[in-house]
Amino acid sequence: MSKLLCRPHDPDQNGLTMSISPETAGWKYVGFEVYHLSPGQTLEKPTGAMEVCLVLLRGKADVSSVKENWTGLGERMDIFEDKPPYAVYLPNQDQYRVTALTDLELAVCQAPGSGNHPARMISPESMGRETRGITTNIRHVCNILPETEPADSLLVVEVITPGGCWSSYPPHKHDSDKLPDESALEEIYYHRLNPSQGFAFQRVFTDDGDLDETMTVHDRDTVMVPRGYHPCGAPHGYDLYYLNVMAGPKRIWKFYNAPDHEWIIEADRKASSAQN
Repeated sequence: MSKLLCRPHDPDQNGLTMSISPETAGWKYVGFEVYHLSPGQTLEKPTGAMEVCLVLLRGKADVSSVKENWTGLGERMDIFEDKPPYAVYLPNQDQYRVTALTDLELAVCQAPGSGNHPARMISPESMGRETRGITTNIRHVCNILPETEPADSLLVVEVITPGGCWSSYPPHKHDSDKLPDESALEEIYYHRLNPSQGFAFQRVFTDDGDLDETMTVHDRDTVMVPRGYHPCGAPHGYDLYYLNVMAGPKRIWKFYNAPDHEWIIEADRKASSAQN
Protein backbone atom coordinates (compact mmCIF):
# COMPACT_ATOMS: atom_id res chain seq x y z
CA MET A 1 0.00 0.00 0.00
CA SER A 2 1.19 3.51 -0.75
CA LYS A 3 2.78 5.40 2.14
CA LEU A 4 0.51 8.33 1.17
CA LEU A 5 -2.69 6.36 1.79
CA CYS A 6 -4.08 6.02 5.33
CA ARG A 7 -6.86 3.54 6.09
CA PRO A 8 -9.28 4.16 9.00
CA HIS A 9 -9.45 1.87 12.01
CA ASP A 10 -12.34 1.03 14.32
CA PRO A 11 -13.12 3.73 16.88
CA ASP A 12 -10.96 3.59 19.99
CA GLN A 13 -12.36 4.44 23.43
CA ASN A 14 -12.39 8.14 22.46
CA GLY A 15 -14.00 7.54 19.07
CA LEU A 16 -10.77 8.14 17.11
CA THR A 17 -10.67 6.44 13.69
CA MET A 18 -7.95 8.42 11.88
CA SER A 19 -4.91 10.28 13.18
CA ILE A 20 -2.17 12.01 11.18
CA SER A 21 0.35 14.34 12.78
CA PRO A 22 3.16 16.31 11.15
CA GLU A 23 5.55 13.79 12.73
CA THR A 24 3.81 10.68 11.36
CA ALA A 25 3.30 12.34 7.97
CA GLY A 26 6.95 13.39 7.74
CA TRP A 27 6.14 17.03 7.09
CA LYS A 28 5.89 20.30 9.04
CA TYR A 29 2.40 21.74 9.17
CA VAL A 30 -0.81 19.71 8.77
CA GLY A 31 -2.38 17.49 11.42
CA PHE A 32 -5.69 15.67 10.98
CA GLU A 33 -7.99 13.47 13.05
CA VAL A 34 -11.44 11.95 12.61
CA TYR A 35 -13.70 10.92 15.49
CA HIS A 36 -16.96 8.97 15.44
CA LEU A 37 -18.85 9.78 18.64
CA SER A 38 -22.04 8.20 19.96
CA PRO A 39 -24.88 10.30 21.45
CA GLY A 40 -23.75 11.62 24.83
CA GLN A 41 -20.07 10.85 24.23
CA THR A 42 -17.66 13.70 24.94
CA LEU A 43 -14.28 14.56 23.45
CA GLU A 44 -12.10 17.03 25.35
CA LYS A 45 -8.59 18.03 24.23
CA PRO A 46 -6.15 20.96 24.43
CA THR A 47 -5.12 22.58 21.16
CA GLY A 48 -1.49 22.94 22.30
CA ALA A 49 0.70 24.65 19.71
CA MET A 50 -1.82 24.09 16.94
CA GLU A 51 -4.79 26.13 15.80
CA VAL A 52 -7.78 23.87 15.14
CA CYS A 53 -10.81 23.83 12.88
CA LEU A 54 -13.49 21.40 14.08
CA VAL A 55 -15.75 20.37 11.19
CA LEU A 56 -19.04 18.65 12.04
CA LEU A 57 -19.10 16.39 9.00
CA ARG A 58 -22.43 14.91 10.04
CA GLY A 59 -24.49 15.00 13.21
CA LYS A 60 -25.16 17.46 16.01
CA ALA A 61 -23.09 18.52 19.02
CA ASP A 62 -22.46 21.05 21.76
CA VAL A 63 -19.01 22.63 21.45
CA SER A 64 -17.10 24.82 23.87
CA SER A 65 -13.69 26.47 24.20
CA VAL A 66 -12.11 28.01 27.27
CA LYS A 67 -14.10 31.23 26.77
CA GLU A 68 -16.96 30.32 24.42
CA ASN A 69 -19.88 27.88 24.33
CA TRP A 70 -22.09 26.87 21.41
CA THR A 71 -25.05 24.55 21.84
CA GLY A 72 -27.02 22.51 19.33
CA LEU A 73 -24.63 22.90 16.40
CA GLY A 74 -25.25 20.81 13.31
CA GLU A 75 -27.93 20.38 10.67
CA ARG A 76 -26.34 17.98 8.21
CA MET A 77 -27.04 14.36 9.10
CA ASP A 78 -25.42 12.94 5.98
CA ILE A 79 -22.25 14.24 4.34
CA PHE A 80 -23.92 14.07 0.92
CA GLU A 81 -26.88 16.25 1.93
CA ASP A 82 -26.95 19.53 0.02
CA LYS A 83 -25.96 21.52 3.09
CA PRO A 84 -22.70 23.08 4.32
CA PRO A 85 -21.39 21.88 7.70
CA TYR A 86 -21.00 23.73 10.96
CA ALA A 87 -17.42 24.38 12.04
CA VAL A 88 -15.59 25.90 14.99
CA TYR A 89 -12.22 27.67 14.86
CA LEU A 90 -9.96 27.49 17.93
CA PRO A 91 -6.58 29.19 18.45
CA ASN A 92 -3.50 27.49 19.83
CA GLN A 93 -3.24 27.28 23.64
CA ASP A 94 -7.00 26.81 23.94
CA GLN A 95 -9.08 23.76 24.81
CA TYR A 96 -12.20 22.28 23.24
CA ARG A 97 -14.98 20.07 24.47
CA VAL A 98 -17.37 18.38 22.04
CA THR A 99 -20.45 16.50 23.28
CA ALA A 100 -22.31 14.52 20.64
CA LEU A 101 -26.09 15.00 20.61
CA THR A 102 -26.49 12.42 17.83
CA ASP A 103 -24.12 10.06 16.09
CA LEU A 104 -21.34 12.47 15.14
CA GLU A 105 -18.54 12.35 12.59
CA LEU A 106 -16.05 15.05 13.54
CA ALA A 107 -12.94 16.19 11.65
CA VAL A 108 -10.18 17.89 13.64
CA CYS A 109 -8.01 19.96 11.29
CA GLN A 110 -4.74 21.27 12.73
CA ALA A 111 -1.82 23.53 11.82
CA PRO A 112 0.66 25.71 13.76
CA GLY A 113 -1.01 28.65 15.46
CA SER A 114 0.22 32.07 16.53
CA GLY A 115 -2.67 33.09 18.78
CA ASN A 116 -3.81 35.91 16.52
CA HIS A 117 -7.51 35.01 16.35
CA PRO A 118 -10.13 34.20 19.00
CA ALA A 119 -12.30 31.10 19.02
CA ARG A 120 -15.40 31.42 16.88
CA MET A 121 -18.22 29.40 15.39
CA ILE A 122 -18.28 29.25 11.58
CA SER A 123 -21.89 29.04 10.42
CA PRO A 124 -23.00 27.33 7.20
CA GLU A 125 -24.40 30.66 5.98
CA SER A 126 -20.94 32.22 6.04
CA MET A 127 -19.37 29.58 3.80
CA GLY A 128 -19.04 30.39 0.12
CA ARG A 129 -20.31 27.66 -2.21
CA GLU A 130 -19.64 27.31 -5.93
CA THR A 131 -19.74 24.84 -8.78
CA ARG A 132 -16.60 24.62 -10.91
CA GLY A 133 -15.94 22.97 -14.26
CA ILE A 134 -18.18 21.55 -16.97
CA THR A 135 -19.31 18.12 -18.23
CA THR A 136 -17.04 15.44 -16.69
CA ASN A 137 -15.00 17.99 -14.74
CA ILE A 138 -17.80 19.31 -12.52
CA ARG A 139 -17.34 19.58 -8.77
CA HIS A 140 -19.24 21.37 -6.00
CA VAL A 141 -17.08 23.34 -3.57
CA CYS A 142 -17.78 24.66 -0.06
CA ASN A 143 -15.16 27.01 1.42
CA ILE A 144 -15.17 26.31 5.16
CA LEU A 145 -12.04 28.27 6.15
CA PRO A 146 -10.63 29.99 3.04
CA GLU A 147 -7.76 32.46 3.01
CA THR A 148 -10.27 35.35 3.05
CA GLU A 149 -11.33 34.34 6.59
CA PRO A 150 -9.15 34.77 9.71
CA ALA A 151 -6.67 32.05 10.69
CA ASP A 152 -2.92 31.75 11.18
CA SER A 153 -2.14 28.72 8.99
CA LEU A 154 -5.19 26.59 8.21
CA LEU A 155 -7.12 26.39 4.96
CA VAL A 156 -10.15 24.06 4.93
CA VAL A 157 -12.51 23.25 2.06
CA GLU A 158 -14.86 20.41 1.13
CA VAL A 159 -15.73 19.18 -2.35
CA ILE A 160 -18.29 16.81 -3.83
CA THR A 161 -17.39 15.30 -7.20
CA PRO A 162 -20.35 13.61 -8.97
CA GLY A 163 -19.88 10.07 -10.23
CA GLY A 164 -18.13 9.94 -13.58
CA CYS A 165 -16.32 13.25 -13.00
CA TRP A 166 -12.78 14.37 -12.16
CA SER A 167 -11.68 16.82 -9.50
CA SER A 168 -8.48 18.72 -8.65
CA TYR A 169 -8.24 18.56 -12.42
CA PRO A 170 -6.51 19.49 -14.67
CA PRO A 171 -3.74 18.32 -12.35
CA HIS A 172 -2.31 21.13 -10.23
CA LYS A 173 0.29 21.41 -7.49
CA HIS A 174 1.27 23.84 -4.73
CA ASP A 175 4.59 22.60 -3.40
CA SER A 176 6.99 25.46 -4.20
CA ASP A 177 7.38 28.81 -2.47
CA LYS A 178 7.41 30.83 -5.69
CA LEU A 179 4.85 33.54 -5.05
CA PRO A 180 3.09 35.17 -6.74
CA ASP A 181 3.00 32.17 -9.12
CA GLU A 182 2.82 29.28 -6.64
CA SER A 183 2.63 28.72 -2.88
CA ALA A 184 3.92 25.79 -0.81
CA LEU A 185 1.11 23.94 0.99
CA GLU A 186 0.87 20.44 2.43
CA GLU A 187 -2.55 18.88 1.90
CA ILE A 188 -4.84 16.20 3.29
CA TYR A 189 -7.72 14.58 1.39
CA TYR A 190 -10.31 12.83 3.59
CA HIS A 191 -12.52 10.80 1.26
CA ARG A 192 -16.11 9.60 1.55
CA LEU A 193 -18.05 7.64 -1.09
CA ASN A 194 -21.78 7.47 -1.84
CA PRO A 195 -22.85 4.66 -1.88
CA SER A 196 -20.22 3.74 0.69
CA GLN A 197 -19.13 0.48 -0.98
CA GLY A 198 -17.71 2.48 -3.90
CA PHE A 199 -14.16 3.45 -4.73
CA ALA A 200 -12.33 6.30 -6.43
CA PHE A 201 -8.82 7.01 -7.66
CA GLN A 202 -6.23 9.60 -6.73
CA ARG A 203 -2.85 10.08 -8.34
CA VAL A 204 0.01 12.02 -6.73
CA PHE A 205 2.94 12.69 -9.04
CA THR A 206 5.80 15.09 -9.76
CA ASP A 207 7.23 16.35 -13.04
CA ASP A 208 10.45 14.37 -12.63
CA GLY A 209 8.63 11.12 -11.76
CA ASP A 210 10.39 10.84 -8.41
CA LEU A 211 6.92 10.60 -6.85
CA ASP A 212 4.20 8.83 -8.83
CA GLU A 213 1.52 7.01 -6.84
CA THR A 214 -1.94 6.03 -8.06
CA MET A 215 -4.20 4.92 -5.23
CA THR A 216 -7.57 3.19 -5.03
CA VAL A 217 -9.49 5.19 -2.45
CA HIS A 218 -12.29 3.68 -0.38
CA ASP A 219 -14.82 5.27 1.96
CA ARG A 220 -13.13 7.04 4.92
CA ASP A 221 -9.61 6.77 3.48
CA THR A 222 -7.20 9.70 3.77
CA VAL A 223 -4.53 10.65 1.22
CA MET A 224 -1.52 12.79 2.16
CA VAL A 225 -0.16 15.13 -0.51
CA PRO A 226 3.29 16.34 0.56
CA ARG A 227 4.12 17.57 -2.97
CA GLY A 228 3.18 17.07 -6.59
CA TYR A 229 0.01 17.08 -8.66
CA HIS A 230 -2.99 15.28 -7.15
CA PRO A 231 -6.10 14.73 -9.34
CA CYS A 232 -9.06 12.56 -8.27
CA GLY A 233 -11.47 10.49 -10.37
CA ALA A 234 -14.93 9.27 -9.29
CA PRO A 235 -16.27 6.23 -11.22
CA HIS A 236 -19.78 6.26 -12.66
CA GLY A 237 -22.42 5.63 -10.01
CA TYR A 238 -20.39 6.78 -7.00
CA ASP A 239 -20.21 10.37 -5.78
CA LEU A 240 -16.93 11.35 -4.14
CA TYR A 241 -16.69 13.71 -1.17
CA TYR A 242 -13.40 14.96 0.18
CA LEU A 243 -12.37 17.33 2.93
CA ASN A 244 -9.17 19.26 2.14
CA VAL A 245 -6.89 20.55 4.89
CA MET A 246 -3.93 22.69 3.79
CA ALA A 247 -1.16 24.63 5.51
CA GLY A 248 2.34 25.87 4.74
CA PRO A 249 4.82 28.65 5.45
CA LYS A 250 2.42 31.27 4.03
CA ARG A 251 -1.39 31.12 4.22
CA ILE A 252 -1.90 31.60 0.48
CA TRP A 253 -3.41 29.09 -1.95
CA LYS A 254 -1.77 29.64 -5.32
CA PHE A 255 -1.49 26.57 -7.52
CA TYR A 256 0.42 25.68 -10.67
CA ASN A 257 -1.23 23.63 -13.42
CA ALA A 258 0.59 20.71 -15.04
CA PRO A 259 1.78 22.21 -18.36
CA ASP A 260 0.90 19.11 -20.41
CA HIS A 261 -2.74 19.32 -19.32
CA GLU A 262 -3.34 23.05 -18.94
CA TRP A 263 -4.89 23.19 -22.44
CA ILE A 264 -8.02 21.66 -20.93
CA ILE A 265 -8.83 24.93 -19.12
CA GLU A 266 -9.01 26.95 -22.33
CA ALA A 267 -10.89 24.16 -24.12
CA ASP A 268 -13.50 24.10 -21.33
CA ARG A 269 -13.76 27.88 -21.40
CA LYS A 270 -14.50 27.84 -25.13
CA ALA A 271 -17.02 25.01 -24.74
CA SER A 272 -18.78 26.85 -21.91
CA SER A 273 -18.96 30.08 -23.96
CA ALA A 274 -20.41 28.19 -26.92
CA GLN A 275 -23.15 26.70 -24.72
CA ASN A 276 -24.10 30.13 -23.44
